[in-house]
Amino acid sequence: MAGEVIVAPWQGAQQPEGGAGVVRVLLRHEGRLNAMTRAMWLQLRSVFEALARTPELRCVLIEGEGEAFCAGGDISEYPGFRFDATQLRHFHEQEVWGGLSAMLACDVPIVAAIAGACMGAGVEIASCCDIRIAETGARFGAPIAKLGFPMAPREAALVAGAVGDVTARQMLLEAATFDAAEMARRGFLSRVVEADQLEAQAVGAALRIAALAPGAARMNKQTLRAFQAQKMPTTPDHQAQIAIKTIVDPYAYADSAEHREGITAFLEKRSPVF
Repeated sequence: MAGEVIVAPWQGAQQPEGGAGVVRVLLRHEGRLNAMTRAMWLQLRSVFEALARTPELRCVLIEGEGEAFCAGGDISEYPGFRFDATQLRHFHEQEVWGGLSAMLACDVPIVAAIAGACMGAGVEIASCCDIRIAETGARFGAPIAKLGFPMAPREAALVAGAVGDVTARQMLLEAATFDAAEMARRGFLSRVVEADQLEAQAVGAALRIAALAPGAARMNKQTLRAFQAQKMPTTPDHQAQIAIKTIVDPYAYADSAEHREGITAFLEKRSPVF
């Protein structure tokens, strides 16, 4: 089954009391731990652009189907486009950033319920959320150095802003991964709960938000976004532009030997030789 990002209806008794203003966004890619395909990035953008235009909406709950939030990108697609710099640039600057920027621009509060793997693309998506709740078994990281490629500038700026500089450097340079308790200590997570409590805790947070003044919530998000832009100026776009000007071409690695080796080794289920 191809992956998809959908607004999932509440099923029967799952509809929480007072939840009319809450919608569920589901990351679904069966058998791939909800790894993001190119089509899913486009769907993520469409979904959040539509939700942002829904005046009666009060909160969004985003989660992965099954036992994972999102294990990263769908690497099986990568040989078809990543080794061409033009296609690689389009993928990151238009497809991936299109989805992430739609989440960041959405004034409706977003709660993430994070189970299992939250890697690479999963960390990027979670970084766009306002409240992050994870179960104790969740793990976080962006070990793409093992695949022979760096994180794209806008995505790196987003992740570093959310997880912190030290954690971002460990994730990207050491391919380090962290458990939920450690990510809570580092300030990325709002709280950590037992696996059997994750859904209830996330829905509860969404309902508390939905019960409050929706206009105030949207204005608070606008204000916090403006503060971030003034403080840094570390909006991902601004930081990315600095990086792009500093790095001659952040996508020039597309046809490099280590990029090809990292992806090929992963697909062949062997250790890369860099």
